[in-house]
Amino acid sequence: MKVIPAIDLMDGKVVRLVKGDPKNKTIYSDDPVETAKKWENAGADTLHVVDLDATLGTGSNLKIIKKIGQNISIPIQVAGGLRNEDIINDVLLFASKAVIGTLAFKKKEILPKILAKYGENRIIISTDQLNGKIVIDGWKQSTDIELIPGIESFVKLGFSEFLLTSVDRDGTMQGPDLISLKNACAIKNTRIIASGGISSLKDTIDVKNCGAYGVILGKALYDRKISIEEVREII
Repeated sequence: MKVIPAIDLMDGKVVRLVKGDPKNKTIYSDDPVETAKKWENAGADTLHVVDLDATLGTGSNLKIIKKIGQNISIPIQVAGGLRNEDIINDVLLFASKAVIGTLAFKKKEILPKILAKYGENRIIISTDQLNGKIVIDGWKQSTDIELIPGIESFVKLGFSEFLLTSVDRDGTMQGPDLISLKNACAIKNTRIIASGGISSLKDTIDVKNCGAYGVILGKALYDRKISIEEVREII
């Protein structure tokens, strides 16, 4: 299972939100590149870099994200506000993978073109769910699409990698939504990255036992409840 620390950026700083609420924010660093190097040196497989300002439509941290990519040797996957082909192209010039969510649901007709251009290994579909329904636009809008049928529809198009975030667990350290995760991991021809609620080593073991391809480490990592080194030892 891949160990993937999250670096969430807002106003150029490394932050963590609770349930995606920008009003419920903790700032952890004003040096994202230093943070990236720290997690790389600790043994991370990949970094999950999120542009929260782009997600919320309030700005962009793309220059900083590019700088992160230039200063580390492990892959990065970029998420947040990738809502047109141009920005996806820009990101994939320096990142290994682009994570798309809102675009995938609002402009599904362009997905075959994106898939043909970049291949399934460079695109991650973000399926953020709240109460079993997929949400988009920075988690502000529900699609009324149920999680499992939603994932299955993208598998039929040829996509295989998915980021599954349980919104009501994100930033809470209340434990992951193992039921949703297990159901998603049971879908054939998928690689599921689990995100939201990780609070302990036991949680990472539970996620692995569900069959997850990777686990996103966020608040628990920043609050030193767990370490990358500890997680690596048990997976």
